[in-house]
Amino acid sequence: MIYPDFRIDESIQSAAKRAMEKIAPVLLGIDETTDYNQQKMLASFIEAGVSESHFAASTGYGYGDRGREVLDQVYAKALGAEDALVRYNFVSGTHALAVALFGVLRPGDKMLSVTGLPYDTLRGVIGLTGDGNGSLKEFGIEYEQIDLLPDGTPDYAAMEEQINPSAKMVYIQRSRGYSLRPSLFVEDIARIAEIAKRKAPDCIVMVDNCYGEFVQREEPTSHGADLMAGSLIKNPGGGVAPTGGYIAGQKDLVESCSYRLTTPGTGKEIGCTLGNNRELFMGAFHAPHVTGEALKTAAFTAVLFNEFGYDVTPKPDEPRADIIQAVLLRREEALVAFCQGVQKGAPVDAFVTPEPWDMPGYDCKVIMAAGAFTLGASIELSADAPLREPYAAWMQGGLNFHSGRLGAMLAAQSMLERGILGK
Repeated sequence: MIYPDFRIDESIQSAAKRAMEKIAPVLLGIDETTDYNQQKMLASFIEAGVSESHFAASTGYGYGDRGREVLDQVYAKALGAEDALVRYNFVSGTHALAVALFGVLRPGDKMLSVTGLPYDTLRGVIGLTGDGNGSLKEFGIEYEQIDLLPDGTPDYAAMEEQINPSAKMVYIQRSRGYSLRPSLFVEDIARIAEIAKRKAPDCIVMVDNCYGEFVQREEPTSHGADLMAGSLIKNPGGGVAPTGGYIAGQKDLVESCSYRLTTPGTGKEIGCTLGNNRELFMGAFHAPHVTGEALKTAAFTAVLFNEFGYDVTPKPDEPRADIIQAVLLRREEALVAFCQGVQKGAPVDAFVTPEPWDMPGYDCKVIMAAGAFTLGASIELSADAPLREPYAAWMQGGLNFHSGRLGAMLAAQSMLERGILGK
């Protein structure tokens, strides 16, 4: 039943009912994974001995901030890593990735991306776009890449041929970004890591794990990755963390990254928390559950828009490696209407009408629907896309499935009102 304030056409309500019937087995599978991951997170809190005292604020240098240290322990165990660096002053996932890259790479090293061209905002960090000021390229770090196969999957044969001891880092982007290629499962990452370590035994296997945390029962760091990084306003912050990011992996590598974040010699030992610990702990605790709700929203959206004749990826019955759902809307006006409909289902700024704009770091106009409690938090229901072919909307998030499902229905309603739903 739809609350009367939301005027949704009967045709969309009927399609939504059919969608719920179709995805019942999928939702059950998501719940099983969520249950396991929530138990794992609780075990991480218990083992670390989290207490009220760990929520206390520190100032200045932050010496002896036990909350900061215990938060690292919680994330390390939950992510299957030796150590973690979790800080509110990572301003984005790209920032965490950049700190990790600069933390472990040195002039003359080679970074080899084996999943093609990285996400738009990381290209400036590498020096592929922009003026190169402050980039890896300016610091004398080489970059090469192995493109994906035409179907968007990793080219394992090319990896066997091209990975060699000259590669200091083999870099993997788990999620699809603004592309339609499949996101990677931890099993895919394990296969890449096995090839990398066999061909270049001393290389660092690093993963951009954004959007992938807690989607499966295990993480890349327990499947061959030496280092990974992500954002706390995506999956691992549980919709509670107001900002921040993490780096996790081998202890020595995490230590090197901490030297880049602060200074050599001080690393993780300094950095006040200013009272942010409570929210970061709460976000971590809620992360598995909220990720599950986002996955349910994605699965429902896939089935609903399939009902109206749109191609989607992943497909409704496909296993998922991240929380992103792409809907191929075919036309610019359909893409804009979709995002504007999602915005109408937001708890914050529902009255706002998103419009395409020139967003920093992108090569064309981008439209974003993101009525969130935390600005830009993509674990909250959001939809965004560059205005270019194939005019696909990348939808992600949903703090709870009930409102996430409604957001997808409102996207369809927005398109219906413009006379373009299914066209």
